Amino acid sequence: MENLERAAETTTFATTSWSLVARAGGGAGGTTPQRDSLGVLLKRYLPAMRAYLDGQRQVPPDRVPDLLQGFVADKIIEQNLIAQADRQRGKFRSFLLMSLKRYVIDEHRRREAAKRSPEGALTTLESAAEVAINDEPSRNFDLAWARELVNETLQRMKRECERSGRTDLWEVFDCRVVGPAFLGTAPLEYDHLVERFGLPTPLHASNLLTTAKRMFARTLRSVAAEYADDDQLVEEEIQDLLAIVSLGRA
Repeated sequence: MENLERAAETTTFATTSWSLVARAGGGAGGTTPQRDSLGVLLKRYLPAMRAYLDGQRQVPPDRVPDLLQGFVADKIIEQNLIAQADRQRGKFRSFLLMSLKRYVIDEHRRREAAKRSPEGALTTLESAAEVAINDEPSRNFDLAWARELVNETLQRMKRECERSGRTDLWEVFDCRVVGPAFLGTAPLEYDHLVERFGLPTPLHASNLLTTAKRMFARTLRSVAAEYADDDQLVEEEIQDLLAIVSLGRA
């Protein structure tokens, strides 16, 4: 799994999840493009899968790495799970989450069966059912996915500001939006922005923030487009993101 993640670091993200799925469906033992595509998919979704496992009450913390490793090795690689994904049946992340849920239930049953007598089978099935109906880990999965998407957007925006020599856009956006949203800091007043960054007027700072917000929205749409294949689906991904973030704040 580490090799696949390393391969992802040198692979461009400028492609949709489904195009990655199509290339990765041949398995990690195939061509270099297949392995690289699988590495990118794992980089995108490993944090969400880990968050789901962390939220399962039936999964001890020390079991999370083994379960994640087992799911990737046994299901994704050995059984070529990616080849079973069907874009006509919904989003790829929904398919991945359901597959992970089933894997956790199967592993829970297997471990419980090894500890219990045949008379305890009903209790085992009831425990497995509890894993399936616990929605909180699924929300953890969605929140982790949303967090990765937003983080990727912010990183790209910052890099673009640095490449284009517009660090003023990032600095104002960071002080007025990023810090308050992610660190809980108070938004820096426009007068203080003028003083801190040597801007001409508070109005100039306000205009910079407006431009930065537009840049963030444009970058977010670009990142979201990598999870969908047309404008309608991109819009659905953005709406999903907003809904997930709203639930996370509730």
